[in-house]
Formats: sequence, structure tokens, C-alpha cells
Amino acid sequence: MLVLRDIMFGNRRHFRELLAGSEEGIATNILSSRLRLLTEAGLLTRQDAPRGQRAAYSLTEAGIQVLPIMVALGSWGLAHRDGERRLRVRAEVLRDGGPELLDQFMDELRHLHLGIPGPGPHAPRASEKLRLAYEAATRDTADPGRTQSRTATRARSEPGNRGQGA
Repeated sequence: MLVLRDIMFGNRRHFRELLAGSEEGIATNILSSRLRLLTEAGLLTRQDAPRGQRAAYSLTEAGIQVLPIMVALGSWGLAHRDGERRLRVRAEVLRDGGPELLDQFMDELRHLHLGIPGPGPHAPRASEKLRLAYEAATRDTADPGRTQSRTATRARSEPGNRGQGA
């Protein structure tokens, strides 16, 4: 599931990208094994590259259809487990976006991985919404005072709070 997550949400398509971008610090032999198993199971395809270039992995339709399962697991986790904001934010966005956002994201994945024409270039992109939410959460995590200072600034600027400190 973690490899599929990194391909879906991180657009990591090559072995080295998956290895370097793994938050869990996956070992090379484990990653190699997972990629082989996911390919054999029909969730990924591997496009061999000429010598000196990197093989690329792509989601299949079956792999893309794992996304609603991941969203359901994420929603369950939001309801029943604590966790860091940066780890929860994508699940929150997908839960709150409902079926429409999920369908948009799956269509983007189909376009990216299967070459199926997607919405026009100016259509709203679910991946962009997810990326921005994640970046905001990681920025706030890196600087916890930033969130507090924004809240204090808003409180001071609201009517009835003029001149009051936080």
C-alpha cells in the first residue's frame, strides 16, 4: 500500500524516486520485491528503459481502483487514530471533497498513467488541491508558531477584539 501511495500521491514513477522519497525508509530489496509483486498482481506496469535510463512504473486501472480503498482507510484513521497533521491532511481533503474529488483524482491518475484523455488544462486538479493542503500542513508543522501567530492575528483583527492581545 505504501508504494502505491507514493506513486499516487507523490507521482514517483522510478525506483530511485520511490527509494529516496520513502518516509518509512524502505530498504532497496524490500522496494524491489514490492514493485515486482505489485506488477505481478496487475496493479502496476513496468516500462523497461534502454540501458542507462530508468524503468518507469505506472498504475493500471486495477491499481487506480485501489484509491477508494485507501480513502476509506484514511477516513477510518481520521475517526479512530491520532496522528500528525501532515499525515492526516490528504485523508481530510479527500474525505471532505467527497465522491466528486475522488473521481477527479482517479481521472487524473488515468490520464497520467494510462494516457486516457483527461479534463482540459484549465480544469481544477484534485492533485493540486492535495499538494497545496499537504504543503500548508508541512509548513505549519515545521513552524508551529506560525499557526499560533496567524490565529492570534485573526483574533486581534476581528470586530470586538481591537487592541486586545492574544
